[in-house]
Amino acid sequence: MDSYSDNALMLKVKAGQRDAMGLLFERYHRRLFGYYCQLSQEAELSEDLVQNTFYRMLKYAHTYQGEGEGEGEFITWMFHLARNVWADHYKKQQRLPTEEINQAVPLSIAEETETEGQLTQLRRAIQYLKPERKEVLLLSRYQGLRYQEIAQLLNCSEANVKVRVFRAIQDLRQIFRQLEQQL
Repeated sequence: MDSYSDNALMLKVKAGQRDAMGLLFERYHRRLFGYYCQLSQEAELSEDLVQNTFYRMLKYAHTYQGEGEGEGEFITWMFHLARNVWADHYKKQQRLPTEEINQAVPLSIAEETETEGQLTQLRRAIQYLKPERKEVLLLSRYQGLRYQEIAQLLNCSEANVKVRVFRAIQDLRQIFRQLEQQL
């Protein structure tokens, strides 16, 4: 079953072969965990959200189309569900993701090399981005989704996604510079 495409596996799940979900979980749980960790900076919450996403994949398997041959269709569908899980979590908690700025990242530059320090600073700067800019940046740069896939997720044009990514990078540069000046 390892050689099946993601689309083929999800179509098996849709047809009632729930065991195919195990392989999809093995393929994507780390990727979803990384996505949620970047958004929330909370490992336990991220684990819960990954579980909720796979639960929804089972629950809404009947909605999966999977008619195309491209692997992007499954990824887009999965991240669509992941975004909904993320949004529902914060609606339920009645709080906004922007309220959770990561303060736990210790910045002991003297102990780190310059590159490690810059990576730490970059992670910290990402947490200060507006949620919509943070999300588009994480999907494009960290999750490797193509602009076309992100456009499907966000129900907008590919050109609009390019503009959003460009603006997110501009904001990130500005925040990064401000954080550097504080050191």
